[in-house]
Amino acid sequence: MNNLFRVNAFTYENKGGNKAGVYIDADFLSKEEMQLIAYDLGYSETAFVMKSSTADFKVRFFTPLNEVDLCGHATIATFHVLKTLGMVHTGFYTQETKAGILKLNILEDIIYMQQKLPIYDRFIDKNELIKCFKQIEFHESYESMIVSTGLKEIFVPVKNRMILDQMIPNFDCIKDVSKKYEVIGIHVFSLDQDVDAYGRNFAPIVGINEESATGTSNGALACYIFKYHQKKSQYILRQGYSLDLPSEIKVSLALIDDQIDEVWVGGQAVIL
Repeated sequence: MNNLFRVNAFTYENKGGNKAGVYIDADFLSKEEMQLIAYDLGYSETAFVMKSSTADFKVRFFTPLNEVDLCGHATIATFHVLKTLGMVHTGFYTQETKAGILKLNILEDIIYMQQKLPIYDRFIDKNELIKCFKQIEFHESYESMIVSTGLKEIFVPVKNRMILDQMIPNFDCIKDVSKKYEVIGIHVFSLDQDVDAYGRNFAPIVGINEESATGTSNGALACYIFKYHQKKSQYILRQGYSLDLPSEIKVSLALIDDQIDEVWVGGQAVIL
């Protein structure tokens, strides 16, 4: 199947990342055929690239079980494949998705996708979260909170990276909390000296117990850090170390009068 590419997105030093399928020239495929390809491939998401009358490309995203509106790591994977094939070059492009028309910025060695402006929803009591993780110690200065740059998640700051690595998730509890607050999952993170933060992402409610690199989550995490910890325009965030899939996500915030005006999430990718 020459149209299908297997890609690792949000890689760090060409390793790790999150696997995505990319199927180019998919205009002739039916929805059922796309779903079957995604199921057979078995990655968390597969992107199907088609012609568009309103954007540079139309892209549809499928998990092994159903179609979803948008996927961050599959978007990075898609435009890495298109750039490798010479179908795009450095510069700005647009993709038509079920989440709307979104902008991409393709640089020489990294691809950025635009996300929505942050919505800071509500704080979550630690007592509701402590049952979700064994051996967890919450950060003493920062609170857990629902934040969204497109998908709502609960962001949970812990004391240090050792706690982050050692904690044990209770997926049933995470599902229950996710349903209660109508979020896609829980993103636990520790602030760090080496980079801005390390994180672990749990979304069992959509069939992903733990993910190695999550674009939408890290966009929202950078906005949380901007609001409550350190205001700047560039963030480096890492994920996937507990899965032995070290991944790096970069977030660029466009600021006007010390306020977030645009959110861009970027990363590198490797075709397998």
